[in-house]
Amino acid sequence: MERRHWFSIALQVKGSVIPSILGRTLICGLFGVLISILFYYRTPVSLPILASLIPNIVLGLLLVFRTNTAYERFWEGRKLWGTIVNTTRNLARHIWIVVPAKSDADRHGKIAALRSLVAFAVATKLHLRQEPVNDELEGLLTPEKFQKLKRMNNPPLEVAFWIGDYLQNQYKHQSIDSYQLTAMQELLNGLVDCLGGCERILKTPMPLAYSIHLKQLILLYCLSLPFQMVGSLQWWTGPVVALISFTLFGIEEIGIEIENPFGRDPNDLPLDAICETMLRNIHDLITLTPCTDVNSSDHEETQRTLSGIHPDASPMR
Repeated sequence: MERRHWFSIALQVKGSVIPSILGRTLICGLFGVLISILFYYRTPVSLPILASLIPNIVLGLLLVFRTNTAYERFWEGRKLWGTIVNTTRNLARHIWIVVPAKSDADRHGKIAALRSLVAFAVATKLHLRQEPVNDELEGLLTPEKFQKLKRMNNPPLEVAFWIGDYLQNQYKHQSIDSYQLTAMQELLNGLVDCLGGCERILKTPMPLAYSIHLKQLILLYCLSLPFQMVGSLQWWTGPVVALISFTLFGIEEIGIEIENPFGRDPNDLPLDAICETMLRNIHDLITLTPCTDVNSSDHEETQRTLSGIHPDASPMR
């Protein structure tokens, strides 16, 4: 069973870099076949001296550096989205437990605030993909906010502003104290920091000069291979050159695929699944009944407890 799974992955084309590099690989292989034909007709094309043109270790180090740099960007993006998920859960839990719901309007306001947290994640996803606000956000916001969000240059920041405004209103109406407001504002600031980190990855591409030089070296290396190999491989030169080119072009293309991890390609981060998981978590949280909603007369005592202040503690003098 495991062997079948391994071979099915090894032979899988979807999600691989084969479609992207097939053209240039075939060109290098056909060039190797051309050199084999010239060698067959006694043309002096066997030049082993070209083996020292680009040392293998230099090209290998360049490719490793390119791939590692791209993977660092991919992994940092995943860590930032993991922080968004955890921070959203913590902030949603704080809002749902700490803010009392003395009426149906208060409860609806809390639910709207929790949905806004998911809207922040969805808006961040669309913003990083450079896509406009779409129907994914329509079910998470009021019609007025949804229409307003369409006109914003940075929709996630606007959603974060609405969440912060809700927290300030709760403090203004003495539903939460200053300690609770500060704790929740810090969590909200963490979400905005994650947005900034993702934008930094998106808007800081690999330096163009480095990318151009690496492509030039790979192309030069692959085109010099037939001259080095034709003397010993003869008619096998084309296939061997194609195989080596496939390896080098593939490693470089993997770096290109993962350096921007926020798109819709199979190798990008599963942002759609992450946002759906966050929405399910919020729906599960809404089904719970916090103590502040069960007995509003104990609201003051509950707030002191959640703030880390014991109800019987004497005031500081």
